[in-house]
Amino acid sequence: MIRAVFASLLVLAATAALADDAAVRRVLQGKLGGAAIESVQKAPFGDLHEVVLRGPDGVRIIYVDSAASVILAGEAIDAKTGQNLTQERQRKLNTVKWSSLPFDSAVTTVRGTGRRKVAVFSDPNCPFCKRFEKDLARLDDITVYIFLFPVIRPESVAQTKSVWCSMDRAKAWNDLMLNDVQPTAKPDCDTPVEKLLALGRKLGANSTPTWFVETGERYSGALALQDIRKILDEASPPKR
Repeated sequence: MIRAVFASLLVLAATAALADDAAVRRVLQGKLGGAAIESVQKAPFGDLHEVVLRGPDGVRIIYVDSAASVILAGEAIDAKTGQNLTQERQRKLNTVKWSSLPFDSAVTTVRGTGRRKVAVFSDPNCPFCKRFEKDLARLDDITVYIFLFPVIRPESVAQTKSVWCSMDRAKAWNDLMLNDVQPTAKPDCDTPVEKLLALGRKLGANSTPTWFVETGERYSGALALQDIRKILDEASPPKR
């Protein structure tokens, strides 16, 4: 919703003398498509203020100039390093408390020491989820928590419930995602699927896979294996 509202890069707004918190809120009032302003602060670059918006799709960041006369709805990229500063900031803002995640409702696979930990909201009909999980299967010393999140196709609901109702949930899920073997258990047992759907939406998991590491930081999509390994190693370092 917020993306649609701010589809253009520049949106002219009413002029205010100074871009303090109150001025920014007045300028943006009624222009946010239902999103709430969570915070306003000086951006760490340029003569800009960072405005954090929270809506149904999670957190989004926009910027306003020093006079609060222009809204910048794009992303800030570090010219020297190529780092996406806006994306990194959004990731920090979307951090969750790792221990608050309902691991008893996860399909869990442990290999080796299990020291690397990742929690994934995944749909069985999501090609990027399959690619991501095939890469995770190549890593040793890892614990993978799968939160069943059937949002892509209607048949995903029955598939995820069938996995949960299987005698060996981890095997049923991995067979489905890694080998395209459909689960055979009847999807008629008590499952946490509806609760996980509600949780995923609450956490702003508006794409699959959405995944969290042990620091609570959130990522989306299927990254390159070397990037996944680096992220997991930094979030779950070996114990000394």
